[in-house]
Amino acid sequence: NHTFSAISLLVILFIVILGFILAQPHNWSTEEGGFAPFGFSGVMAGTASCFYAFVGFDVIAASSEEAQNPRRSVPLAIAISLAIAAGAYILVSTVLTLMVPWHSLDPDSALADAFYRRGYRWAGFIVAAGSICAMNTVLLSLLFSLPRIVYAMAADGLFFQVFARVHPRTQVPVAGTLAFGLLTAFLALLLDLESLVQFLSLGTLLAYTFVATSIIVLRFQKSSPPSSPGPASPGPLTKQHSSFSDHLQLVGTTHASLPEPGELQPALKPYLGFLDGYSPGAVVTWALGVMLASAITIACVLVFGNSTLHLPHWGYILLLLLTSVVFLLSLLVLGAHQQQYREDLFQIPMVPLIPALSILLNICLMLKLSYLTWVRFSIWLLMG
Repeated sequence: NHTFSAISLLVILFIVILGFILAQPHNWSTEEGGFAPFGFSGVMAGTASCFYAFVGFDVIAASSEEAQNPRRSVPLAIAISLAIAAGAYILVSTVLTLMVPWHSLDPDSALADAFYRRGYRWAGFIVAAGSICAMNTVLLSLLFSLPRIVYAMAADGLFFQVFARVHPRTQVPVAGTLAFGLLTAFLALLLDLESLVQFLSLGTLLAYTFVATSIIVLRFQKSSPPSSPGPASPGPLTKQHSSFSDHLQLVGTTHASLPEPGELQPALKPYLGFLDGYSPGAVVTWALGVMLASAITIACVLVFGNSTLHLPHWGYILLLLLTSVVFLLSLLVLGAHQQQYREDLFQIPMVPLIPALSILLNICLMLKLSYLTWVRFSIWLLMG
């Protein structure tokens, strides 16, 4: 996997360097449609479609128990790999549209076609070789992370126990690797590329939305004692001191001097005393529900306000202001409550602001995908 990744990065570097040499700034002129011919809405639609490119970061979380110093290495690995992937996409998109006008590109093989149009047919073969290596890294990454996530679920009793077993010699979940490898191959066989890309983007966006919501829930939840290990034998995947899910959830013990997580902070009780009469976590639950509802409403107004909903301009502004105020108030209510902290593990900073913004952006991107993708996803979800 490292060899394939290195080849892919070298090919990307080759594309960027040669692309900038062949760049023609005229391709970004207003005569050719400008820098963003479809405006911000087009940028959002493109982002939603290619979000599958950021699906591999769960590999880092899935292998966090096998890290020697997860508190340092997990956030560092995520930040570095995210920067490399985003930077590579931005640079390749830049040189691609500077080499050839965007409207003349072949959607099925844009990079190879761009070099072919500029008279560098041999470069297309290098691009093809890099594409093959990149596809292999995606497949290998999937076969690494997904069985481990399924293993964690099975060890916690959330899935069939056969997936909680690891091979006695290699200490890896062989059953999960085989079952989900075959299922992935079956989906690739049935679906065309565009449908598969949108399907994967929707699943990734929804999963990241669940993660952001879970961070808020866990941060304001009273920490539970470490659960017992799964039924698998001890090994690299099953440490005796705690289960895999404890590391993923990043929950821990609270300081004795602090109030219980989910309670109103003592300094704010004189001002928000009317919220103090509820059980710990009850107000947080309601505030989180209101925040999710307002985030969905804001996203619907932003995406469909001028087209599908046919709102007048004043109605559009008024609805956007009202839902934004509700969204911000729910954030303030969440922030007024005590969070739990654990010093020995990495935790997301600026909670609940960062997860809330992540939820809002993810919902906006999901609504940019085609309705057929939502129909397919709903059927798949019901089957699950």
